[in-house]
Amino acid sequence: MALTVGVIGPEDLVPKVVAVGGSSGADRLVPLPYRHEDETLDVVARTQAGVDALLFTGVVPHTLATAAGLLDRPAMYVPYNGATLLRALVELLRLGHDVSRISIDTLRRSEVMETLTEAKLPTEHVHVLPYRPGLRSQDLAEFHLTARDKKQTRVALTCLGSAFHLLDHEMHAVRLAPSRHSIRSTLQALVLATAGAHSGDAQVALGIIDLPAADSELAADLRVLGGSLADLPHGERLVVTTRGVLEEVSEKFTRLPFLSDLAARHGAAHVGFGLGRTAAEAESLARRAVNRARSVGPVAGVVSMTDDVDIVIDAERSSGTAVPGPESTVTLARRVGLNATTLDRLRELAAQDADEGITAHRVAEHLDVQQRTARRILKRLERAGVAVPTGSRQEGQTGRPPIVYRVRL
Repeated sequence: MALTVGVIGPEDLVPKVVAVGGSSGADRLVPLPYRHEDETLDVVARTQAGVDALLFTGVVPHTLATAAGLLDRPAMYVPYNGATLLRALVELLRLGHDVSRISIDTLRRSEVMETLTEAKLPTEHVHVLPYRPGLRSQDLAEFHLTARDKKQTRVALTCLGSAFHLLDHEMHAVRLAPSRHSIRSTLQALVLATAGAHSGDAQVALGIIDLPAADSELAADLRVLGGSLADLPHGERLVVTTRGVLEEVSEKFTRLPFLSDLAARHGAAHVGFGLGRTAAEAESLARRAVNRARSVGPVAGVVSMTDDVDIVIDAERSSGTAVPGPESTVTLARRVGLNATTLDRLRELAAQDADEGITAHRVAEHLDVQQRTARRILKRLERAGVAVPTGSRQEGQTGRPPIVYRVRL
């Protein structure tokens, strides 16, 4: 399938994104620059008919187009992350600037603080203004100038070109730009999502592979996912695929066929997959997943989803050598991310209602939790393959009848 992707952003960033993304799977990248983000809606409306998907160079133009209801085809934005910030800080240090007193816009505060902490830099005099819809360049410039006037900061780091132009003659300002890795991974995810836009299996799946040493055989191991592999900072590797492929290869998220081989070669291996609606969301979930995998043990895989579901896959299940039969409560609890005591109580409930099946209402009553919590629990069990929806049943309540699950514990 020939795909054309329109690249929308400020005129100084679009050429870079087009140049970096030239080998990422799209047949053609069309530059669609603007001079100011206020022109975003005109650019989108003028070019929609000629492209299959839209790649925005940042969150601001993407948010403007989304709010205006102009996105009727796959669209993603290139995220500005910790690697982007770290690169700017290193350059400031090289030039002799004090990076302990800085103001930063658009990035999430948690991401800024985590990056600075990992770099062993002080954070007490760092001011952050995360992006939210409605913020304009004047708002960002005022934030930086106010912090400067109060003698709290000396350098401004901004992700918005128009804000940089307002600040450039007022104080020392640095224009942040997305990393090459962010551009490539987002474009690859967009191409995959566009190619299967009419299929639920096309949800973006990003995986982070954390190994103690380089592995020349990794690319061959991951070929089964049919995706692409890229380097990340700190020696990690990123694999880009889709939910449908991952679900098939992992037998509905119950095993990772390459995990046992990685464990045999390295002794330790942690794999985290994130399933998201955008590349940024999938990468954030993949980070959560690989961190969860590290906490499980020396060898583990985790799949994280948007509804707070983490499915743990250990090396034993992935090796194919586990003894057939029911899983222990501890093993199953770890795999679905539930407390073992909670699982025992669910087993009691499932035995009581073996003939009729159970609903979220019954789970909520039995565990003394809210119904939305009970629904999440049943979804976790369903994804782990031990709960199967069999229909619906009215339980004397108004509204949509609840789903009935047959639970096998």
